[in-house]
Amino acid sequence: MIAASIVAADAPTQSGSLAHTLLIALAIVISIGVSYRTKINTGLLAIAFSYLIGVFVLGLTPKDVTAMWPVTIFFTIFAVTLFFSVAIENGTLEKISGLMLFRSRGLAWGLAVVFFLTAAVVAALGAGFYAVMVFLAPAALVICTQVKIEPLLAGVGVIVGAQVGSNFMTSLNGIVFKGLFEKLGYSSSRAFSFSFWIFVAYLVLGLLVITGLTLVYRRRAIRSGAEAQRERIEVVKPEPFDRAQRMTLALIAVFLLLALVPSILHVLFPSVDIFGTWTGNVDPPLVSVLLTVVALLMGAADNRRVIERVPWHILIMISGMGMLIQVGVAGGAINQLAHWLSKDHIPSYLIPVLLALVAAVITAFSSYIGVTAPALFPIVPTIAAIAHLNPTLLFVCTTIGGLSMAVSPYSEGGAMVMSFSPPEKQDAMYRKELTVGLPVMGGAAVVMSLVLTVFFH
Repeated sequence: MIAASIVAADAPTQSGSLAHTLLIALAIVISIGVSYRTKINTGLLAIAFSYLIGVFVLGLTPKDVTAMWPVTIFFTIFAVTLFFSVAIENGTLEKISGLMLFRSRGLAWGLAVVFFLTAAVVAALGAGFYAVMVFLAPAALVICTQVKIEPLLAGVGVIVGAQVGSNFMTSLNGIVFKGLFEKLGYSSSRAFSFSFWIFVAYLVLGLLVITGLTLVYRRRAIRSGAEAQRERIEVVKPEPFDRAQRMTLALIAVFLLLALVPSILHVLFPSVDIFGTWTGNVDPPLVSVLLTVVALLMGAADNRRVIERVPWHILIMISGMGMLIQVGVAGGAINQLAHWLSKDHIPSYLIPVLLALVAAVITAFSSYIGVTAPALFPIVPTIAAIAHLNPTLLFVCTTIGGLSMAVSPYSEGGAMVMSFSPPEKQDAMYRKELTVGLPVMGGAAVVMSLVLTVFFH
């Protein structure tokens, strides 16, 4: 509601919106910088700025500011990490990873591509981004750590693969995109075409990035001598699962069935109402909490230790930054960016790249589906008409720019990968996501936008 009202704001507010946009941007930079130097949780700093800017600059009430706490993101990450804390605590995840590693021991540096393709296929079947992250990310991180391969490869592979699959025309993102296009007045067939090219473009981008990162890290390992040590690692078949682990394994299987089967049936039989209702009612985070309760009642793990494993500091970080971004939305930040992009003073060949960059900046601290796409898609037809550009090109560049930021530690994907990392390695993963994953994905999106502009403008 906030985003919609801001996008519809009148032109006279533009000067104020610009000042507010710059103030929010400064607050984000200060929050990250101070946190990096002092180790104070970034989310706490962001909450403080949200209060100061929201109440004393924008004139919001304290109640308005606290209502901007991203409940959905907080609960989703809390629920799925709680469920898998059971599997970590009783050793189930370690044995699953060991078994997967034993059976794929010859793949070595090809593991990241395998994780990417697996995540893409499962998400395309309708499981959704979060279900795939819960299913694959923890095991992928453990496997890469055990075979001395950079864990960031596993994280990026699963995140981007899950996004690619979710972009498929019959999966979650694809359906949302099609609905947004039709809302702008495009026909159903044209909307489907836009969604198709978004899927193809991000699939190509993802494969190139994962392959490129794998080659870079492999070359680095060879030069440092780590590759020779890695090749000497003996992969041993793990011991059989014990009773608690078998119970946990059964609950994980139940989770996957509930996440996958309804979506697949709904895609195959869209006219059967019960499958659509079933799909809508099976929510992965709520199912995660339900199955956690079942696991604890069955004695699969210690209740206190499971709750202690929930990455509370990561939840505070991502939620605090999400609150600050929503304050920026309320202050007209997104509307200001959209207004600036729709002007005719920008060279047409730069517009696709600028759209990708703007989408990336917004999505690095928020949701592409929930915030960025609904805010930027409506200005694309106007920009396309003014600059005489192909709207497909603009929609694709906006989307690949925004989605490329899912590896940001302040987005859902990056935060979940951090939360699934061992506690002693979460800070290292944060720095890698911020200094390697985010610039590599963002840079790849910009380069691809330039290439697409050259060939399809």
